[in-house]
Amino acid sequence: METAQSSSLLSFLPLVALFAIFYFLIIRPQQAQQKKHKEMLETLSKGDIIITNGGLIAEVVKTEVDFIKIKLNDDTIVKLDRAFVAKKIEKTDAKA
Repeated sequence: METAQSSSLLSFLPLVALFAIFYFLIIRPQQAQQKKHKEMLETLSKGDIIITNGGLIAEVVKTEVDFIKIKLNDDTIVKLDRAFVAKKIEKTDAKA
């Protein structure tokens, strides 16, 4: 009886190892990236330069709860959902 239990327990070992590898290589880094992106969205302020998911580079004019107002050029100010902000860039990178 003991050999049957130990062999069935050993058959689950590769599955547990596969899940552990999957967790440390895919799930955990993705969670860390999501946390970093959320913190970036919360710290957006007037004057920050952002890149939208559509690839537009814009300057933050005003932050609101769910939206931000961004300036695309001297004449165009639009409202953007915070979910569509890809990343924040440094002002020196934007001029290059």
